[in-house]
Amino acid sequence: MKVYAISDLHLSIFNPKPMDIFGEVWNNYLEEISAFWEENISDDDIVLIAGDISWAMTLDAVKPDLNYISKLKGKKVLLRGNHDYWWHSISALRAVLPYGIYAVQNDCMRFGDVLVCGSRGWTTPENGIFTDQDKKIYDREIIRLRLSLEDMAKKRMENDKTVVMMHFPPFNSRFEDSPFTDLCKEFQVDAVVYGHLHGKNSRVKRAFLKDGINYLLTSCDMIGNKPVKVF
Repeated sequence: MKVYAISDLHLSIFNPKPMDIFGEVWNNYLEEISAFWEENISDDDIVLIAGDISWAMTLDAVKPDLNYISKLKGKKVLLRGNHDYWWHSISALRAVLPYGIYAVQNDCMRFGDVLVCGSRGWTTPENGIFTDQDKKIYDREIIRLRLSLEDMAKKRMENDKTVVMMHFPPFNSRFEDSPFTDLCKEFQVDAVVYGHLHGKNSRVKRAFLKDGINYLLTSCDMIGNKPVKVF
């Protein structure tokens, strides 16, 4: 069993929205993702999809996008992104998920010897600059990530591998420590996947090691539309 990750699919099958207006990298991007997926990923594998899954606004409208994902190989694990307005109640979402799709929200799920947990996160401040509203959301997301990691700790057994899904990067553009990275270090997770970042002007590293934890950027346009291998 292998674990892959990708994010920011921005699907719009119900109400098509062309993505190539955001640059040539988005030309035929779904065809590229599907081709790599078909060739490299099996039904025994896990694929983590770390947010911004669909442009849909309602749970009914997102169903064609979820059906598209369900037809891809492997067990697909979703996390909410900042553009996933259709994602409201986790219980309502889980009730309509097609076969082979799972959703994580401030909790932890087991797949064999792999534990997957996570929370959406929020923009980490630069130079301490933060609006009151941003601070409120940021503090709430820290609590949610801790809840998810505490759930993981209860389920963790010897030889388990643990991965945290976030949508927002868990650090600022200088990759400095944050409460999110502190939590990942405290709970000794093995890997963190995140997305949200796009474009040539983003200050990114596709993969780097911090505190012994492998941090992986998974925005599809930043990884050549090829899911990255986590484990």
